[in-house]
Amino acid sequence: MPKLPDVTAALERIAPLRLAAEWDSVGLLVAPRNAIRRVMTCLTLTPEVADEAVRERIDLVVTHHPLPFRPVDRITPDTATGRVLLALIGSGCGVWSSHTAWDSGSGGINQQLAAMLSLASVTPITPDSEDATIGFGRMGCAPQGITVTSMANLLADRLGAARIQIVGDRNRAAGRVGIVCGSGGDLIGEVAAAGCQTLLTGELKLHQALEAIASGLAVIAVGHHASEHFSLASLGGRLAEAIPGIEVTASASDRDPITWL
Repeated sequence: MPKLPDVTAALERIAPLRLAAEWDSVGLLVAPRNAIRRVMTCLTLTPEVADEAVRERIDLVVTHHPLPFRPVDRITPDTATGRVLLALIGSGCGVWSSHTAWDSGSGGINQQLAAMLSLASVTPITPDSEDATIGFGRMGCAPQGITVTSMANLLADRLGAARIQIVGDRNRAAGRVGIVCGSGGDLIGEVAAAGCQTLLTGELKLHQALEAIASGLAVIAVGHHASEHFSLASLGGRLAEAIPGIEVTASASDRDPITWL
């Protein structure tokens, strides 16, 4: 049966932890039993996902969004985080998060989005110091004739996004597209400075939308969940391929917490 060090080493090859943002909490967050037979992937480790992991006798949850994310001074059933951690620890189930390392890695979320859009001459927005082919974000040139609206429609179809927000001129050519999955609104200045005309991200705030317009940048916001959840299939597939004898499944309880009327 595969051992924990074998599984974590494979996860680090898929998404090197050096690529994670300084503020991030990545790697092994809750230690499981040493023998790993069943792994479950999820975008967010909610109480429902934790209950599913316990019920299905999962040995390791590979969650995109870390839990715990920030340091906790106590683990009690009085908080949602405490209840999740107590349930998992009690069942011997561990937690691993690659988060921004998976965003930035080779074949990670931003690279997959670039491929989905058929972008040409794709490079990281900020290259890694050890390997310039990977790093923070991605940017590349959209096919000729693709407008911001047509790109948004393509993403709605392929990501299954319920609603997509567009900032700026939706009828102009998408041009050079910057990609920052999740919450990319804080990087508007950096994306515009890199020569991009369009930003694809998950979500942004009102003042970030106004900043984008002032910078001459169009933004396509597909929703935080939609911009990342699709990538877990390839993450799970790569892990299963790397570790023979391991069973990797996707959580059936992991859902976008935001719904639309």
